[in-house]
Amino acid sequence: MSIYEIIMLLCFASAWPFSIRKSYASKQNTGKSIMFLYIVLIGYIAGMMHKVVYNMDGVFYLYLFNFCLVSIDMIIYYRNERIARKVRQEKFNV
Repeated sequence: MSIYEIIMLLCFASAWPFSIRKSYASKQNTGKSIMFLYIVLIGYIAGMMHKVVYNMDGVFYLYLFNFCLVSIDMIIYYRNERIARKVRQEKFNV
């Protein structure tokens, strides 16, 4: 178990709720990249797989927690896309 890995994951975990709240409240994806979210998600999956294969310890759950936070952010991203699409349709159907 590496204290540096733990600190890194805790720092990331503390940042995701701000992103989630901003996306949820604004109902917009301005400045957000779905590709970035997928890349981060793949990184967390790789971290979890490393823990499972080489060194299963409590840090696995920090990766899992971060994975869940990014997944929530992705769900909100797609919700916001659906909202934006509906607004565009209403705008052009007037």
